[in-house]
Amino acid sequence: MTQKLLHNFIVAEHIKNALEEDIGFGDITTDFLYSAADEITAQLNTREKTVVCGLEVFKQVFSVLSEDVKVTTFYTDGDIVEKNTTLAEIKGPSRAVLTGERTALNYMQRMCGIATQTKKYQDAIAPYSARVTDTRKNTPGFRMFEKYSVMIGGARLHRFNLSDCVMIKDNHIKHAGSITKAVELIKENLSHAHKIEVECDTFEQVKEAVEAGCDIIMLDNMPVTEMKKCVEFIDKRAIVEASGNVKINTINEIASTGVDVISTSAIVAQAPVIDLGLDIL
Repeated sequence: MTQKLLHNFIVAEHIKNALEEDIGFGDITTDFLYSAADEITAQLNTREKTVVCGLEVFKQVFSVLSEDVKVTTFYTDGDIVEKNTTLAEIKGPSRAVLTGERTALNYMQRMCGIATQTKKYQDAIAPYSARVTDTRKNTPGFRMFEKYSVMIGGARLHRFNLSDCVMIKDNHIKHAGSITKAVELIKENLSHAHKIEVECDTFEQVKEAVEAGCDIIMLDNMPVTEMKKCVEFIDKRAIVEASGNVKINTINEIASTGVDVISTSAIVAQAPVIDLGLDIL
């Protein structure tokens, strides 16, 4: 299922743009040192422990440059590997391999980092039923890769974009006058296929959101004791999401309140870039 998030024709177009940005009018170093007939063999190696993510994207960078580059992978996305592990072997024209090296690594290092970070957060709440999810705090133009990486890391996905689900926030509530009024106005035009989520800062807002018939209630930046009170009051009449101040050392306590979902930008925005290398044999 996760592979379907990365449709080949969309990925190929993204890669072409990335390569155009990186190559410019030509790789003047590689083109002047290697002839068109030169071929090399290289390995994709890890420099640290990681959740593998982005191998198909890595392969496609080289296929865009030359159909003669052959990439053999030894692992699949989602595998956990140690430092100094060979993930793939690359054989083909030297110019294509070396010109695509940096772009291919850039994709995969970022994707591995997000998957690895996500797994740490999901593992931290393993005793509980809550699921970690991402937010819309994504890198512009890189969202599909980031969301794919979140899923590979074992978490769930929040909205892909603004048209996926209604999300009523404080500015919307101020404009409408109340949560109740905002929900009424939206329901006048909303498709039956869309859910309504409302962001609540207080217990009183939670009560109003339940009475208004919201599908999802976000407990925003609430103390843990207040969250637990809200979860008990909602009593499964809506999906309960916790958000705000979610860190690796706080997420377990948040999960203990009984919330269904914990959303955090940290799994993407604060993810490390995993150290990978393309080593010529």
